[in-house]
Amino acid sequence: MDFEHTPFPKVSNRYHTRRDLKMKLAALKFVKLLTRLKRYQKIIPSTGTVKVNIGSDFTVAGGWINIDSSVYALISGFPDFIKRLVYQSSDSHLRLEEKEYLNILKNHTFVFHNVEYGLPFLSDSVHYIYSSHFLEHLYKDDAKKLLNEAYRVLKPGGKMRLCVPDLDYVLSLFQKGDSERALTFFFDDKKGYFYTHKYMYDFELLRALLNEVGFGHVIRCSYKTGEVPDIEMLDNKPDETLYVEATKTNNV
Repeated sequence: MDFEHTPFPKVSNRYHTRRDLKMKLAALKFVKLLTRLKRYQKIIPSTGTVKVNIGSDFTVAGGWINIDSSVYALISGFPDFIKRLVYQSSDSHLRLEEKEYLNILKNHTFVFHNVEYGLPFLSDSVHYIYSSHFLEHLYKDDAKKLLNEAYRVLKPGGKMRLCVPDLDYVLSLFQKGDSERALTFFFDDKKGYFYTHKYMYDFELLRALLNEVGFGHVIRCSYKTGEVPDIEMLDNKPDETLYVEATKTNNV
């Protein structure tokens, strides 16, 4: 379920020959196999505030455990020459300078894990969860499974911040006559299949799903405003994003 953050160039006939495409898809299958082999791993954090960033990609902050099934997360502890090889052979060189790329992988904690297999933490062990522009890449049933896992691992009173494309914003684009821009939130051939949004949320839809899982005190927040720490570094795409925080109210 964590294909959004694949490091390989986007699957599009505009960029690849048939041979290139086969190589990229084979690499994706290999990464998925590796995540399957690690599906039973459990992370036991040291004492202190435990903060988990789900589907982090390179949007990170100090002190967070970043869960991602990309090759970046896999190689984060590898020697720099391997990281440089991946940097040159992926689309990361189009997104980050090499120095910044290396610094992020060196100075932040990454866990290579596919959330299809749940979250690799004990129950009632996490204080905060953050996830930005990831949930919409899951079908609704898969999103609910992930939120159930988030509820399980959060401590009572723990908080989760979800950032997703705002369906109300997308509909406003239609109303303004910007249909092409609006349609990219549903179909975008330029980005490829693995970047496709599989569900969309307005506040009421997301609140209902969170309540169904068991979360309470679900509130709509503003950009870089809320009770989850470090959002001044983590929040992004303010014009198009719905920011929601929810609290685990019961220990069940």
